[in-house]
Amino acid sequence: MKSYDQLYHCLHCHRHLDEIVFKFSTGRYKYSLCIPCQEWYTKKPIHISSEAIELYLSLRLRGVPAELEKFDGYKTIDIVVANAKINIEVERPHLYDNNVKALTDMQQSLHSFRKGYLTLRIPNALVKENLEETANSITDFLKLSKLKILKAI
Repeated sequence: MKSYDQLYHCLHCHRHLDEIVFKFSTGRYKYSLCIPCQEWYTKKPIHISSEAIELYLSLRLRGVPAELEKFDGYKTIDIVVANAKINIEVERPHLYDNNVKALTDMQQSLHSFRKGYLTLRIPNALVKENLEETANSITDFLKLSKLKILKAI
């Protein structure tokens, strides 16, 4: 039997899971999710892309304290890593020939930067085709940026 601190937990809401739910969830969805979060995962809200959800869960799996859909006072950010002051936007396919969209994205990044946050814009095709490499690269980026911040102090 596992000790209290070795209990399984939901990657999304942190609820403790029993071993049966953990095994079912990781076998079916590849992530440890409680029953309500399994339902949320299968329905995947339409206002956020499935790629953003996959990247979020993959980062959580790597121990990154990511938050999904966080409002920053200007707009809702796909994924936020608050302790590293990083916003991650998973970009849906669109053409940057559209000056309005490009300008809006730049203004949103500037708003975040003024609050001390750097915005990473990740194409959803990259997440769709190379989820593991993308999550590993972001995790490495977060580790390196944290080390540089610590050295600067």
